[in-house]
Amino acid sequence: MAKTRIEGSFVALITPFNADGSVDFGAFRTLLRFQEDHGTAAVLFLGSTGEPTMLSPEERRQIVVETAKMKTGRMRFFYGCTGGSTEATIANVRFARDHGADGAILAAPPYICASEDDIERFMLEVAGATDLPLGIYNNPPRVGTDLGWERLLRIFLHPSYVVHKESTARVAQVAQVLAARPDVSVMCCDSPNLGLVVPTMALGGHGTANMTGNVAPGEMATLSTPWRRWEDAAAFRETYLRTLPLLHFTYSATNPVPVKSLMKALGLPAGDLRRPLRALEGPALAAGLAIVRALGLDGKYGYKVPAIETREVTGSLSSAGDAAGGPGAGQNCVLR
Repeated sequence: MAKTRIEGSFVALITPFNADGSVDFGAFRTLLRFQEDHGTAAVLFLGSTGEPTMLSPEERRQIVVETAKMKTGRMRFFYGCTGGSTEATIANVRFARDHGADGAILAAPPYICASEDDIERFMLEVAGATDLPLGIYNNPPRVGTDLGWERLLRIFLHPSYVVHKESTARVAQVAQVLAARPDVSVMCCDSPNLGLVVPTMALGGHGTANMTGNVAPGEMATLSTPWRRWEDAAAFRETYLRTLPLLHFTYSATNPVPVKSLMKALGLPAGDLRRPLRALEGPALAAGLAIVRALGLDGKYGYKVPAIETREVTGSLSSAGDAAGGPGAGQNCVLR
């Protein structure tokens, strides 16, 4: 069987909710069509952007079953399948495979702060229990375990692993992985505070695993295009510098609070966050709306930007970046 290849923008989707708090599958269909129409290569359901820990087990399974029916063949559908143990994770991966998933993304099980040895064994045991294509999400701030590049390269020797997302701030780690040329797609988080997007793409990365694509899918598709010609690098530079305020905004609070708040304000079918998370309001939200308008995303995507009081957005374009650099911000990436 040919190995799955992913290049480009890999968007971690929100989970949309109805007014009564139930999962909105009609909205999922709308959001998937939006991604397809603007160049997204793959989507991740049930990553941290999708609020998975606040979904019941029944809701998680229902999301797998119902969204897999929405595939058109234009994008790969991956699902976050990390459970609280090896056995639970294997069960999640098998369920996703049996219901049509194209792949699963794995992080270290949260809260237990397992050793690197234990997580290496975990990744290999899960891979040995299924033939579903898998990806690794290395995000130490979320899970308390950090996989170094040598360990990652050993795991990537298993044929089930096809994609890697790095969410540390270590450019050297990305460089060592890419220098070894493993048979996986190497991607990174789109947080501007981690600072991995530019070096990852410049060193030959295959794309970004991002959540800003929920509101700017076309821009993230450009930023995630591998550099094969000088035109690719030139388009990347122009787009990255132009969209930097938006990237800072989407990482200005715990994921997915900024992006989901902004989506709802723009008229996308997002619904509310589940408690205890609360949506951005007032000047914090106004900053994001001002950025959308300044970038012309309202015209490009047909967003209806609510009226913004001038006093609310004074300095909003710069304050979004300042806020993103605050304590704890930007550390919690996506694919999560």
